[in-house]
Amino acid sequence: MAVANGSHTNGSTSVDMDQITSQLSQLGVSELPSFPGVQLYPQYNPIDIYRAYIIEQVHKATEADPAIINNAVAWTTDLKHGDLVLPVPALRLKGQKPDELAKDIALKFDCPLLEKPVAEKAFVRFFFKPAPLATLTLRYILQQKDAYAFNPYLGREEPGKLESRQKKLIVEYSSPNIAKEFHTGHLRSTIIGGFLVKLYTAAGWDTTSMNYLGDWGKQYGMLSQGFEKYGSEEQLEGDPIKHLNEVYVKINNDNSVEQKPAKQLAERKDELEKVKNPPKPKKPAKGQEAPPEPPKWTEEQEKDLQSVTAELEKVQEELVAKPSIDEKARQFFKRMVDNDTDALRNWEKFRNLSIEAYKKMYARLNIAFDDYSGESTVKVEDMDKAASVLEQKNISEDSKGAVIVDLAKQGAPKLGKTLVKKRDGTSLYLTRDIAANYERFEKYAFDKMIYVIASQQDVHVAQFFKILSLMGSPYKEAVERCEHITFGMVKDPKGQTMSTRKGTVVSLADSLDSAKDFMHNVMRKNADKYAQVENPEATADTLAISAIMVQDYSGKMVNNYSFDMDKMTSFEGDTGPYLQYSHARVCSMERKAGLPRAELLTADFSLITAKEGVELVRSLAQWPDVFLNTYRTREPVTVLTYLFKMTHLLSSCYDAKDAGNRNAKTMSVMYAESEEKKRALMALYVSARQVLANGMRLLGLTPVERM
Repeated sequence: MAVANGSHTNGSTSVDMDQITSQLSQLGVSELPSFPGVQLYPQYNPIDIYRAYIIEQVHKATEADPAIINNAVAWTTDLKHGDLVLPVPALRLKGQKPDELAKDIALKFDCPLLEKPVAEKAFVRFFFKPAPLATLTLRYILQQKDAYAFNPYLGREEPGKLESRQKKLIVEYSSPNIAKEFHTGHLRSTIIGGFLVKLYTAAGWDTTSMNYLGDWGKQYGMLSQGFEKYGSEEQLEGDPIKHLNEVYVKINNDNSVEQKPAKQLAERKDELEKVKNPPKPKKPAKGQEAPPEPPKWTEEQEKDLQSVTAELEKVQEELVAKPSIDEKARQFFKRMVDNDTDALRNWEKFRNLSIEAYKKMYARLNIAFDDYSGESTVKVEDMDKAASVLEQKNISEDSKGAVIVDLAKQGAPKLGKTLVKKRDGTSLYLTRDIAANYERFEKYAFDKMIYVIASQQDVHVAQFFKILSLMGSPYKEAVERCEHITFGMVKDPKGQTMSTRKGTVVSLADSLDSAKDFMHNVMRKNADKYAQVENPEATADTLAISAIMVQDYSGKMVNNYSFDMDKMTSFEGDTGPYLQYSHARVCSMERKAGLPRAELLTADFSLITAKEGVELVRSLAQWPDVFLNTYRTREPVTVLTYLFKMTHLLSSCYDAKDAGNRNAKTMSVMYAESEEKKRALMALYVSARQVLANGMRLLGLTPVERM
């Protein structure tokens, strides 16, 4: 069992094991037991103290493997069923009936921290004594403060050895296309990636945040034409992203009009080819009739297909000869690839202005990147090297002048074919992704790399990973350490997909400003409180960001959701403003009480006897386990669900009634019957506020003290 003393790196502080031993002796318990093969962290998690004694007592009663006991013990969903429960069949012991063994374990169990266990059929239910649990848990929180629950052992090369090497993690996320407005669709990758960086850092990993910008490709030829036709230097300086986004939408509309005849012909050709070569009918189920044969392809239809094909080729040739907007964009990008100074001038200006604008938005979201790279920064020689490996190993092949990889031939039929290089020699995303992965592996020697990319790109990422695996060393070793974390799309309030080209995106800056104004107006309604807020504009902005981020986190990452401003800014229900209100309320209570932190540490926690207070203590004790579970799931909603449940318990404490006097609030600090009770209650509320703040910061939220 891992044991460490004092402080460690990453800014987290453990409880000294000597302090733990001293506290346990005061509670009538001997030295903490440990077991080979069982990884517990009692210096970070008070519940691991209970686990250690449960393992010891169950092992004595049954001789079951300590590691199996540890894995079998679980939290219950309701306190009436115990704090922890042991399903006896999970011990994998033969020769004794589970219900009889449960009774035997309960009978022999003896630990001053717990009540006598209850044997219920094949389960043993363990109940923590409220006073020792409160004493241990609240002292942990008050001593560890911002570090409570976070465990730096997890990110070590040898778990349980703090002196061993920190593992290296790269998280690539956000990755917007430059010169495009940062919209609510970009939000998901950005805040999920930021959350993962915070999560792994709190677990002791050496993390690097990477923003791989979409800063290369034919679209910059499109944008340059758009700026030439619709651009304004004055508007560019004033709000570069918004202006460039407007220009991009306009030139794409022009392009759509220009390409419409060709698009209609291509659609007609596709329809005819599907009729000519219909998919093979599936075999009918037993007892059902076979589907009718598709109608025969007629000579008239063949003539129609040939006519449409000829007309399409003619229109396409005319567009190239014109040249069309699309053709000009292709030619412009080819000049960029060839390092043409004039072609690169606008691109470089657009890129620099975009990055500066993005940095302001990231700062607003509590996001900072360690590494700004992009498609344009990938070395040509590394792309050439990758292309050479693909060719030499017969992974790639020529297809009418272009270079493709047919993954069906490589044992992955579902991944189909993918283009590696166009006929004109320009490389695609995939080529750059392969080379960029190699460059990062060379530079960082990472133990793990996470790509946070939307579900729309699932096939692309799967193709990318498969090709790297086929390429062999060192590409194969690198991709084996890579993982794709996917997420659903952000829809507009009507549930429609947003598109930059069509101009249907919801600007994140506009959304934040709108939410900020709403929050500011809510704050103004209470003039007395508003006058006490040091910077109301900044506080309103923090509340707005909390509202938007909490709505994003409210479901599993793979789920889509609609960006609903009315719902997210509500103070009713489980929202960001509700969490902030819960935090600010305790801060206000803390200011009014005026009790020094040192006095809280010496409080008599056995005075917390009301059912509501006992349940809140139990919830606070669970936070290290919630963090550990979140480290496994990597789902922000795991943290969010816990925080809402905990804050509801906190809220119930404020109105808890005294059993003997239903008119008295037994959990009120202001009306506490003694100074000792006042200190104990304040320690509980300060601890709840600390846990709430720790959870919020892990999610990337900034807790406010006044609102």
